[in-house]
Amino acid sequence: MRFTLIPLLFALAMIPWTISSNASAQTSSNQYYELIQFQNVELERLSILDNYFEKALIPALNRNGIQNVGVFKEVAEVEGKTSIYLLLTLSRPQHLAEMMDAFGKDSQFQTAAKDYFDTDPKKPLYTRVRSELLVAFDCMPKLAIPKQKGEGKARFFELRTYESPNEKTGALKVEMFNSGEVPIFLNAGIQPVFFGQAIVGDRMPNLTYMTVYDNEEQMADCWKKFRDDPEWKKLSGIAKYKDIVSKIHKTPLLPRPYSQL
Repeated sequence: MRFTLIPLLFALAMIPWTISSNASAQTSSNQYYELIQFQNVELERLSILDNYFEKALIPALNRNGIQNVGVFKEVAEVEGKTSIYLLLTLSRPQHLAEMMDAFGKDSQFQTAAKDYFDTDPKKPLYTRVRSELLVAFDCMPKLAIPKQKGEGKARFFELRTYESPNEKTGALKVEMFNSGEVPIFLNAGIQPVFFGQAIVGDRMPNLTYMTVYDNEEQMADCWKKFRDDPEWKKLSGIAKYKDIVSKIHKTPLLPRPYSQL
């Protein structure tokens, strides 16, 4: 029996995952990411969600082969509420559907998740969950664990989503990263965590990426270096890369204490 406990794990196995070269610049060996946003989480009750992630969900994901789970809190807070983001790294998208069956048979998970699932339905912890599935860029086919994590230092993350007018311009923006934008990032001191092109989501066509810094001040300094880099001015001046991004979403994030990134 399939046990549909978790709103963030969707039955994806029936979706065809072969992507034509016209739609994507990525290869079949690249990792996949699911980025999940829990919207309008009440700060006063965040501890319930934290306990569920730390004690139930992340251990269950780890037991089933999904490692380096990232959990982040949006810096912005509005009327005592914020958003919490989860980042899952997958070798194949079908892994999500497999998790639904695995969690249904996992008594350890079900016991640890009891308080979360027993929350009063008239007082939900969040309003909705939005999710997108991404495939990693060829220029960075695997997730990078922040060096600050290994050194036990504080981390300041930024999540960016670039929407494009259509599939062609979206593919061109991915091409722009693959053909030279990432080395300019590195030269400016920007440390990427992942780059992904959306293949399922609510803002398509788009790409999403995450970067990490020691603090907000370092982030501002790195982006200034990037904008001033002659190589960026040269790359961004290429005619075919004009008007390929229609909207940019920028979200500063802080990791939760138990985040594995």
